[in-house]
Amino acid sequence: MKDFLHQRSEEVLREREEAGLTRITRAWGNDGDILNLADNDYLGLASHPEVKAAAREAIDRFGCSASAAPLVTGFRPPHEELVNRIAAWYSVSADQVMLWNSGYAANRALLGLLPQKGDYVFADRLVHQSMLAGILSSGARFSRYRHLDLVELEGLLRKNITDRPMFVATETVFGMDGDGPDLDFLANLREKYGFVLILDEAHALGWYGPKGTGLAEHAGVLEHVDVLVGTLGKALGSQGAFTIFRNTSVKRLVENFAAEYVYSTFLAPANAAAASKAVEIAENLECDRPIWRASASALRQELEIQGLQTIMGDSPVVPILVGEADLAMRAAENLERDRLKVVAIRPPTVPEGTARLRMSYKAGLSIDGLAERLAGAIN
Repeated sequence: MKDFLHQRSEEVLREREEAGLTRITRAWGNDGDILNLADNDYLGLASHPEVKAAAREAIDRFGCSASAAPLVTGFRPPHEELVNRIAAWYSVSADQVMLWNSGYAANRALLGLLPQKGDYVFADRLVHQSMLAGILSSGARFSRYRHLDLVELEGLLRKNITDRPMFVATETVFGMDGDGPDLDFLANLREKYGFVLILDEAHALGWYGPKGTGLAEHAGVLEHVDVLVGTLGKALGSQGAFTIFRNTSVKRLVENFAAEYVYSTFLAPANAAAASKAVEIAENLECDRPIWRASASALRQELEIQGLQTIMGDSPVVPILVGEADLAMRAAENLERDRLKVVAIRPPTVPEGTARLRMSYKAGLSIDGLAERLAGAIN
């Protein structure tokens, strides 16, 4: 009996390995000869000298850990500075901003706490697992609409109009497809049906909008967003996440009753300090953003010229659809031998038959010859 956990783990692992579902963890070194197109450091801020200097200074002053939950003593001066920096970035009050240890924790907490049993939640079929985990734990009635199909969403809203609150949750840039919804249409639906709109801007931050706050700013619909989730660990080069609340009472509810916030040792002060500096830098890159988006779009066009299937757009998430999981794995291995680091994404992360190479376009990356190298590894 004492070995049951070992035996069960072996059985599950064997089943998952036979189905091609296990993941292999490899240490990532500092080999400068390999072009890393696998991570989400879209703006290169994780290694920016000013961002690193801000983190070092915070370590010297506050140590390496917050050492407590935020409602105890974990909320330190660098966290307050970051809250104020984000508030200024979004032109809101500091009372509307909340920090989290991760985007996963933020999404799960928000969608597990705000919708109540009997409420309705509608979400894009491809939303991140963190959103799904929160919704499923809430007890709310839940429907998923076809990816980006806001006409189907409207049909669901119309069909389920009651006196119960309704919520709509979506990403603005989807992390595996690089596409996003028509936010103007979505904002109009919100005005028409009165639902609570929750947007995850994780892959849009820094890339869209005059100030770099994301696709909602880019589309001019920020005033229609009830809860906005952003990450500090992708384009902003640090770790953690934040939320912007339209209503301060919602923030007070969440920070007092979201277990993911209340019962976790808080984000390290150095991460908060690094993120503050990253926001300052990202906000001042307005002239560069259109250039990056044009290059990301041009890369997709080059991929199609090479006979590769992608999803058109201008986000930093560039998928190359190959279909079968084993083909995606072989292509990723071939690319690594060619000194390109690109990740193979397989079911269940993506639907069956849509395995892909998931590539990140990086600010300032030269695309000359890149599509040809990718095609050579896949074909």
